[in-house]
Amino acid sequence: MMLAEGNQSSGPTFILLGFSEYPELRVPLFLFFLSIYTVTVVGNLGMIIIIKINPKLHTIMYFFLSHLSFVDFCYSTVVTPKLLENLVVEDRIISFSGCIMQFCFACIFAVTETFMLAAMAYDRFVAVCNPLLYTIIMSQKLCALLVAGSYTWGVVCSLVLMYFLLELSYCESSIINNFICDHSVIVSVSCSDPYISQVLCFAIAVFNETSSLMIILISYILIFITVMKMPSASGRLKTFSTCASHLTAITIFHGTILFLYCVPNPKTSRLIVKVASVFYTVMIPMLNPLIYSFRNKDVKDAFGKLVLTKLPCHSLKFS
Repeated sequence: MMLAEGNQSSGPTFILLGFSEYPELRVPLFLFFLSIYTVTVVGNLGMIIIIKINPKLHTIMYFFLSHLSFVDFCYSTVVTPKLLENLVVEDRIISFSGCIMQFCFACIFAVTETFMLAAMAYDRFVAVCNPLLYTIIMSQKLCALLVAGSYTWGVVCSLVLMYFLLELSYCESSIINNFICDHSVIVSVSCSDPYISQVLCFAIAVFNETSSLMIILISYILIFITVMKMPSASGRLKTFSTCASHLTAITIFHGTILFLYCVPNPKTSRLIVKVASVFYTVMIPMLNPLIYSFRNKDVKDAFGKLVLTKLPCHSLKFS
């Protein structure tokens, strides 16, 4: 039964099926996702704290990295708690407003991360290809604009898509065969024609993915050309190692997105879509701080010093 537009925001309710078709896996999945979320929170907030308190890490690269950690923390917090809740309760209902807000914030942080990674690629390009002009080109003003622009564009994309979702009519109660309210599942339970909303979402997604990947590819092609011209093999290796963490994060992030949206027939591959969505929304926010901490000597040294100064035995030894 259709609802009047004025009652849409409070009337419709959705049921997030999540992984309810696998009841025997509810407890293992809950413990698994809880562990991931714990590592995500500790890893990303820990990264932000380490960068803030260590003067050695007050550089442009770590400025971007701290914002990436903040985005990952927020993105995971938007998605994972509801996923955990639906694994332990029988009532998996989410209100229309709750579903829309989850999509809205998830969209903001997903788009922001897309362009944050592109900004970090540009930063690496300037550092490698124009080292003498690095501090001039990558000024505090430009870095602030790149970060602010990433957040702003994320908000704009989210608000535009949310507006057209709110223009649709929805049935009294609908079942969503997923654990997250993304754009595709919301329009799939609409009782009106979602064509305009779907086309707009597709156009925004293509623009975001294409433009960010172009920036990343051009930056790393120029980096590769510059590095291969270096006479020293050790210099080439050192330069490549400084880009390895960022390249790993980019590969995982964009590789998952491209896989998720290139599934041939999602209607017959719901489990694959769910698993890919889990990796995209839950796993990646956990992996980024691990990637940057394990492959980054400065971060590992800063973490080691922080732990040593906080250990009671260390304090007693030197008291």
